[in-house]
Amino acid sequence: MAFCSQANLSNISSCLCQTTTTHLGLPVLYATVFLSGLPGNALSLWIFVAKIPAKTATHIYLINLGISNLMLCLTMPFLGAYYAMGASWPAPSSMCQLAINGLTPVLHTNIGVGMMSLTWLALSRFATLIQLKHGRRPSRCIKVLPDVILSRLRQTPFALGVCLGTWAIVAMAIIPSVAIYSMKEMNRVEDGSEEVCYSVAVEVGGSGSQAFALAGIVMFFLCLLLVLSAYTAVIRHFYRSRNSTSISDRQKVYSRVFRNIVVIQVVLLVCLLPHHVYKAIFIKMAWTPSPFAEDVLMCHPMSMPVEVKNVFLCLATLRCSTDPIMYFLLDKTFKKHTLRLFRVAPSTQSSQASRTVGECG
Repeated sequence: MAFCSQANLSNISSCLCQTTTTHLGLPVLYATVFLSGLPGNALSLWIFVAKIPAKTATHIYLINLGISNLMLCLTMPFLGAYYAMGASWPAPSSMCQLAINGLTPVLHTNIGVGMMSLTWLALSRFATLIQLKHGRRPSRCIKVLPDVILSRLRQTPFALGVCLGTWAIVAMAIIPSVAIYSMKEMNRVEDGSEEVCYSVAVEVGGSGSQAFALAGIVMFFLCLLLVLSAYTAVIRHFYRSRNSTSISDRQKVYSRVFRNIVVIQVVLLVCLLPHHVYKAIFIKMAWTPSPFAEDVLMCHPMSMPVEVKNVFLCLATLRCSTDPIMYFLLDKTFKKHTLRLFRVAPSTQSSQASRTVGECG
């Protein structure tokens, strides 16, 4: 049942009510993500940085993703505390200001960096696989994208530049949004109408921050379109490959790697797609005020949509604890060093595949 802890409100209908899902469920989930994701991503970064001397473009993208995931994991305790106690924090308090001005930009910056890193990783894998020729005909994608572009996608210096550029672009997009959000839209909290941190002003925002959120949604779907286009092209490439009279062992290895990528991308879509789709719906609901009251407590009509939004946000951040599994499945060199670290001997076939993938990045 929803409840409102804002006892000092003169208009109870402006109270953003919480259910057990927000007050208890989300803190438990964020604690679980933190406890599983922090050691997993720290170990992954240590293996990538210290144990793999010859780094390919793929390793650079995965390191960048690992850094982003580690930063995202560090926000989990604060997110859990916010959902557990934010309805009792005064809006001007240091904890509330930390959540608004510190937690929000770090959280959304790393969600954006993670999605763009995955996109570049997909394009890098696409370039690696698509340049494998079979029979007498190269892939049609080589006719659309010049060979120099496909080659650069696989180069380590290019990957480093792309990763730095990704952080810069996302930061430049997030900082103005946070500035508008904290300086202008949060003034509604300071006028006495909403006295706690977990409020409509914080959770719904205003037209300025919502406009930036829409830009982020558009960017997500552009990245998604690139990933789906790349994998569609690779599917066609391998379909023609299987019809060829000669298929090398290397192509078989890449086919296996490709299947792993597809499985992981499906998992990532399950995490990220609902968050961005519902965010667009949520913004539309925020722009269309409803006189409907939630229940006899006269909760704010956006109380339940806010809770659904926060559940999907939790689903999006869940990716940071599952990505180390993706590294294990995606990169054979990482898998070999991880198994060696835990004193598990990789199979001969796996070692051979590791050498093959290492050669072709």
